[in-house]
Amino acid sequence: MSDFAVQVAKRVLLPVALLLSFMILLGVLVTRVFDKVWPFTAEDTVNRELAADRTGGWNDVSLVFSTLASTQMIVVVTVLVALVLRLVLHRWREPLFLCAAVSAQALVFLLTTMAIDRRRPAVEHMDVSPPTSSFPSGHTSAAVALYVGIALLLALRAKSTGAKATWWTLLVLVPVGVALTRMYRGMHHPSDVVASFLNGGTCVAIMARAVLDRTLRWGRAKLPGLTPSGGDVTAARAPAGG
Repeated sequence: MSDFAVQVAKRVLLPVALLLSFMILLGVLVTRVFDKVWPFTAEDTVNRELAADRTGGWNDVSLVFSTLASTQMIVVVTVLVALVLRLVLHRWREPLFLCAAVSAQALVFLLTTMAIDRRRPAVEHMDVSPPTSSFPSGHTSAAVALYVGIALLLALRAKSTGAKATWWTLLVLVPVGVALTRMYRGMHHPSDVVASFLNGGTCVAIMARAVLDRTLRWGRAKLPGLTPSGGDVTAARAPAGG
C-alpha cells in the first residue's frame, strides 16, 4: 500500500469510521437506553411548546434558515465557494477541505439514520419529511460542516482578532438558526440537532487536520495542485528571489 493510501486511511477513513460508530452508539443510547430518563423525557414538551408558539413572522424566518440548509442549497453553496476558493487562492487545499467536510458529514448522517430509526416529534410538521429518521438532523449537520468550515477558512486568513471573531460569529449563527428552525418546524427533537453539531463539527476537525495542516506529509503521491509534501505546485515552481 502506498504512503498516500496509508495516510488517507489513517487521517480520513479511520476517524470518520470512528465518528460513525460513535454516532450510532449515541443514537442507541438516546432512543433505546435513556429515552425514559431526563432530559430526554422533556424533549416532547419542548417540541410542543415550540409548535404552540408559532406565528406567521417566525414561520417565514424559520423557512429562510431551513432553506439555507436544504440539500440543494448546501450542494450549490459548497460548489460555488469551492470554485471561488480555487480561483482566488490558486490551490486545491481549501476547496478540497470544504468539500470533504461536507461530504463526510453527509455519509455519517445517512448511515446513522439507517441504523437509528427514530420517529419525528409528535407535532404538526411544517415540512415534508424526507425518507430518513429523525436522528440526527441532516439540515443541521450539513449547515455546521459548511458554514463552520467557511468560518474556519476565513478566520485563518483574517489579519485581526476582530475580523476573526466577526467571521466566526456570523457564520456559526447560521447552523444555530438552522437547529432552532428544525425544532420549531416540528422536524427534529433537541437531541437530534445536538448530535448533528457533533457530527458536522467533528467532520470539520477531521478534514482540517488531514487537509489544512501543512506540517503533514502525504508520501510521494501527487494531488492536483499539490507537491508531494502538500505544498502548492505554483509556489513550488516559482524561481527563487524576486
